[in-house]
Amino acid sequence: METQQAPITGRKRMPRAERERQILAVAEQVFATDGYQGTSMDDIAARVGLSKPMLYEYFGSKEGLLLACLQRSKRELLEATTVAAAGADTPEQLLHDCLLAFFKFSDEHTQAWALLRNESAVPSASVSTELEAIRTQQVEFTSGLLGAARPDLDPVRLEAFTEAIIGACERLALWRDRRPDITAEQATSHLMELFAPSLTPDL
Repeated sequence: METQQAPITGRKRMPRAERERQILAVAEQVFATDGYQGTSMDDIAARVGLSKPMLYEYFGSKEGLLLACLQRSKRELLEATTVAAAGADTPEQLLHDCLLAFFKFSDEHTQAWALLRNESAVPSASVSTELEAIRTQQVEFTSGLLGAARPDLDPVRLEAFTEAIIGACERLALWRDRRPDITAEQATSHLMELFAPSLTPDL
């Protein structure tokens, strides 16, 4: 009996931050597979090895757990594109590396991408707000990079170019869901051919 109890005791003593990461990893997978409506807190609690009341103690509700998953995805996406931007030496390389980082994120974080793609249908103002916050984050990030590469752009054109890049990335990522043969590198190449001229200052 004592040997059977040991793993349970270990789980209870897991640091809170580590436990939250474990819960989010499981919840992200379940949400992505079953959708918000089809996800059961009982199922997530059982997979993690917690009681359902304890799961609610961590995140408050199923919606709160979904929001935490989306917030983690937002942080990870910004980290991926920020790291990519840091290694670029030219405006062209900057755009290329950030586009590639975005498409690789969707490949390497399939559950997170499924959440970002599918949960806009959840009838919740909080979820809609968080999804829009993720998009706003990437708009602001892209605008800052493009503005640095093209300081000659007037604010309206900078805003238009930024929205076009973000919209194209989103649509191409959805297209790749239907065309799994298209690699992240190929998707990046397509968009580079389309957007690279926008990096050349007006004469």
